[in-house]
Amino acid sequence: MFGTAARVFEAAAERRAKQRVYRTTLNELNALSNRELADLGLHRSELKRVAWESAQDAAA
Repeated sequence: MFGTAARVFEAAAERRAKQRVYRTTLNELNALSNRELADLGLHRSELKRVAWESAQDAAA
């Protein structure tokens, strides 16, 4: 019983950590100018995907 509850809390903590990485990454990327994004090889339309991938990689 306690093992199941621990896994639930662990999964919730992992989701919160991923959300935090996603939000932080997206905010930082959105703060860049279009020129700075171009220097990184990114277009503004890609920012959500890049932030999502960053969050997934951070949890691995």
